[in-house]
Amino acid sequence: MTDSEQTRCGYVAVIGAPNAGKSTLVNHLVGAKVSIVTHKVQTTRTRVLGIAMRGATQLVLVDTPGIFAPKRRLDRAMVRAAWDGAKDADAIVLLVDAQGGVTPEVDRIIQGLSDGKRRAILALNKVDTVKADTLLGLSARLNASFPFERTFMISALNGSGVEDLAKILAGEMPWSPWLFPEDEASDMPVRLLAAEVTREKLFLNVHEEVPYALTVETELWEEKPDGSARVEQTIYVERDSQKAIILGKGGQRIKAIGAAARHDLEAMLEKRIHLFLFVKVREGWQNDRERYRTWNLDFD
Repeated sequence: MTDSEQTRCGYVAVIGAPNAGKSTLVNHLVGAKVSIVTHKVQTTRTRVLGIAMRGATQLVLVDTPGIFAPKRRLDRAMVRAAWDGAKDADAIVLLVDAQGGVTPEVDRIIQGLSDGKRRAILALNKVDTVKADTLLGLSARLNASFPFERTFMISALNGSGVEDLAKILAGEMPWSPWLFPEDEASDMPVRLLAAEVTREKLFLNVHEEVPYALTVETELWEEKPDGSARVEQTIYVERDSQKAIILGKGGQRIKAIGAAARHDLEAMLEKRIHLFLFVKVREGWQNDRERYRTWNLDFD
């Protein structure tokens, strides 16, 4: 799309343990919401591409699921997607929650980087909540365990240190034409984006095991003559008891979730959205091959 002698473009994989702040960092770099964010672990289920422009450089940011010890088929597919996202990247950023420190998950990721003989940049996140001497000790410990090329102290939430990281990443990208239009923020299909936004609101409004037992699918997207869109989504759960929790007393919870999702979608897409949510029980949906194809996850 551009003269490769004047522009740079490359892939940056952002990896880390669950809840390290990967999606928050990607959203901040892109300057738009392309990946859902909640306080719960394992919110991101698939690789999400966010496209960030820095001068003549296009950074294609790969927001990956958190890497942890998988137990279920879906867990294994998510961890596989995270490592696949890093496999062919031009740069890897390991994001570590400075509050949590060196957890078993962080140790496991560093071992994976070592085994794969990969280069990586270390970014300590949430540094505004940790004392300076604690940060220095954490940085020294991590750099003793792996030869990180650089170390950054950042806050993905408020942006502190993020542009310093972006500047270095931009300079490391290969000379290349841009792969996406300059004004594009993500490659995610709008149906999947809408489903993810609704799933974010569900994660924020239901608790314990219920968020991990549900999935959202956009069944209908119909553009209207007045420029608005009718969107119908189905929330699939595994048991009737979970369906009752999502609906809430008199349907109040599902109504609030729909209103919040509609608000975000209208802001993101700059159009009026008529959102209709339905809840259905589908036992064993986590072992349904078609679901994995939708999320670009490897069922096997």
